[in-house]
Amino acid sequence: MTPQRVAQHDAFIAMLKTEHRRSVFELGCGPGIEGLQFVQSGIHYTGVDLSEEHIRLATAKGLETSVASGRNLPFARASFDAVWTMSTLLHIPNADIDGVISELVRVAAPGAPIAVGLWSGDDEEVLNPEDDIEPRRFFSRRSDETARRIFERHGNVESFVTWPEGAGEEAGPGAGSWTQHYQFLVLRTPSP
Repeated sequence: MTPQRVAQHDAFIAMLKTEHRRSVFELGCGPGIEGLQFVQSGIHYTGVDLSEEHIRLATAKGLETSVASGRNLPFARASFDAVWTMSTLLHIPNADIDGVISELVRVAAPGAPIAVGLWSGDDEEVLNPEDDIEPRRFFSRRSDETARRIFERHGNVESFVTWPEGAGEEAGPGAGSWTQHYQFLVLRTPSP
């Protein structure tokens, strides 16, 4: 993770502790790197991912994870005190994004923070032309204005920050050949 992502992750954990939030759900948990950091901070962690291999790796680390889609989460309403999802919602088409965000809001407690990280773009939906595997990864690259507008439909965007992510492989999708930056926001779910 880049220094900026680490700083945002640490700040989010500090927010959860200040607000006495004891659980976090992660959509797109990958092999559990950030999940371990939540657990080490004393926060109960639950993660899901579409990749069975990622779930195997995360579970081997002792994390509570399962295979599931953000389109239909297997949890009751208001199950978690907070939500974390980094570099996952950029794979959701614009036609489906409101449904997935609604699912995140549904499983989050009223007034809960939802942290979201995305790669920016020029409001385009593309298959990554640089992937050498099939199927190529899908990206919905959204401008800052579009990302804010989408999330504001689901609650209050408390913070929205961006930063450049370097060049080459560490620059994320497009490996430095796309004009982009990282977007990080915290959405506060509606209170009752």
